[in-house]
Amino acid sequence: MTRERFAEGMTPQQYVDQMSVNREPFLRALALARIEPREVAWLEGLAPRVNVLVITEDWCGTSIAYVPPLLKLVEGRPDVEVRIFLRDESPDVMDQYLKRGVYRSIPVIVFFDAHMQELARFIEARAG
Repeated sequence: MTRERFAEGMTPQQYVDQMSVNREPFLRALALARIEPREVAWLEGLAPRVNVLVITEDWCGTSIAYVPPLLKLVEGRPDVEVRIFLRDESPDVMDQYLKRGVYRSIPVIVFFDAHMQELARFIEARAG
């Protein structure tokens, strides 16, 4: 992932604004998300500056379980930048993070440092 391609992604607000499916459940999950101190400590331990790539689609129910808590975790943090890509509109991005090298499973969440060196990644955990 290059810094330039990362910058082309949507901000969280742009993502919410374009949602046509599951917007209300997504916003409800965001409002109800609770962040534990250990999660904040984990994020702060990654790097002084963190970039977070999210690959999702608004129709994906599994994304409602993972993306709102992530957004709550990084909310108001000037040291964290989030960019969201739609899986079906960004195959060049999605294909870098295939589950088991085959499946376009979502959500995908990837953490990078300021130099876009990957620090951690999460790919949807269900079978498939």
